Amino acid sequence: MGKSPSKVITVYGASSRRIDCRFIDAARHLGELIGRSGYTLVCGGGHTGVMGAAIDGVLSEGGEAVGILPAFMVERKWQHPGLTRMVSTSTMHERKSRMVEDACGIIACPGGVGTIEELMEIITWRKLGLWDGHIVILNVDGYYDPLLQMLHKGIEYDFMRSDDAGLWHVAATPEEAVDYILHTLK
Repeated sequence: MGKSPSKVITVYGASSRRIDCRFIDAARHLGELIGRSGYTLVCGGGHTGVMGAAIDGVLSEGGEAVGILPAFMVERKWQHPGLTRMVSTSTMHERKSRMVEDACGIIACPGGVGTIEELMEIITWRKLGLWDGHIVILNVDGYYDPLLQMLHKGIEYDFMRSDDAGLWHVAATPEEAVDYILHTLK
């Protein structure tokens, strides 16, 4: 903490092949915006789903995409072939830590249990002062509405403080997500 912000945006998201095209399109556009911004995309590095689309988007704009995958995923050849750089880790825990260590911001695209788990962990890290970047929940077509309702219910029932809602920002579009991170750094 206390060091100057890096030019890295980490993106969380699903790697499933069966995702509706509206989520794939949003992720690709998000990657394009990150690529145009001059920031590096760091992600789980998968070649399919939201992850693959975000990587494709950043690469289409001449940007850099760094994928961080545990060794078992590399052995299964789950990595995107166009990654600018790939980092292999020993464990999932090490992967998650490496994904955020240089990030000035996190954008959580729609995803399953892995994405939700990563999002909850980084919100917890921010609350505890272990990480001080910006967290954006990209709520494409209201995907995260039930989770956001649960978080607000936690505040309502005093499991969380009212100011904990400031730990994250909700964006409806990729433009809003990237703009929020870039403008909060100034």
